[in-house]
Amino acid sequence: MPTVQLLHVPDCPLADRLRAVVRRCLDDAAISIPIEDREGPYPSPTLVVDGLDVTTGTEPAAYASCRLDLPSCTQILDALNGSSR
Repeated sequence: MPTVQLLHVPDCPLADRLRAVVRRCLDDAAISIPIEDREGPYPSPTLVVDGLDVTTGTEPAAYASCRLDLPSCTQILDALNGSSR
């Protein structure tokens, strides 16, 4: 089972939006996996599947910043499918 993490800074205004997108994508694809919520100094919000940022395909950065490039359902599902190979 892939590891899915939602990384965000405290009070990030986009974290709830990304969480809802992820839940909707997983529900539509009938995938039931937990999403670990991690608060800290991250580009926020960042969705990570098996250690890689879904949007960039790289390890997440280790500094706080605001992100506007939220992943799409296609990117999320591609990351989950890639992690199962």
